[in-house]
Amino acid sequence: IQIWMHEINRTHPHFVDMFSVGQSFEGRPLYVLQLGKKSRRDKKAVWIDCGVHAREWIGPAFCQWFVKEALHSYHSDPVTRRLMNQLYFYIMPVFNVDGYHFSWTKDRFWRKTRSKNAKFHCRGVDANRNWKVKWCEEGASSHPCDETYCGPFPESEPEVKAVANFLRKQRKRVKAYISIHAYAQMLLYPYSYKYATIPNFNCVELAAHNAVLALYSAYGVRYRYGPASTTLYVSSGSSMDWAYKNGIPYAFAFELRDTGYFGFLLPETLINPTCTETTRAVKTISTSLLKKCS
Repeated sequence: IQIWMHEINRTHPHFVDMFSVGQSFEGRPLYVLQLGKKSRRDKKAVWIDCGVHAREWIGPAFCQWFVKEALHSYHSDPVTRRLMNQLYFYIMPVFNVDGYHFSWTKDRFWRKTRSKNAKFHCRGVDANRNWKVKWCEEGASSHPCDETYCGPFPESEPEVKAVANFLRKQRKRVKAYISIHAYAQMLLYPYSYKYATIPNFNCVELAAHNAVLALYSAYGVRYRYGPASTTLYVSSGSSMDWAYKNGIPYAFAFELRDTGYFGFLLPETLINPTCTETTRAVKTISTSLLKKCS
């Protein structure tokens, strides 16, 4: 994936910038692609991360697919052209690089990061419970051996800290945060940690509704959408809630295909349709940013 990122960066200098936001626990670079027609620095931006949970392989596949599609359809598709001209997309194909590598080499169902714990032999933290928002409350575990371990303190994981620092620096420009997960066929928005309605519910709900319709239009795949707490389950310390709390008005988490038949072992034949339909949804959300929302 890193070789592919370097290649995309080299072959599309007018549309792509590649940079690292930091290093993983095991010392791997945390690469991000800035995608969009290079123009003024203050363009609004969309952040998309994939591969927060190592075993959710369709995530990194989607991030790569989205970049490829945007570059290939820039001249032929007016919607893509408008988005690329008016926005920057920050795309992080593999958030949890150590865990992702481990899922390919040792344990296909590994979820967490690979950080070491002083007291326990169990490794890793759930990178989607490690954010500084209602940290380690309901829906997260304080035990290092659990899948939803929140970590010793918020942003203890270098991967989480690096992304949080980048988003804090860019908070005036980043208007949408999208995190790609699997599986459940859902489009979720805040809050995860409580049953309450977000202040800009109407705008976010409408964007989610339109995104799910756009996704359905490709292959007739149905997605549920709504607040994460009621649509999926209550969880604390999530990146989506953190992004929203830190002033990013459109914060979403996708749970891609399927609903459990294949689960994390989604076959290769479903990469194309899953990524095609999800691209429609992400483009719809991104288009919402260009409209005024009362």
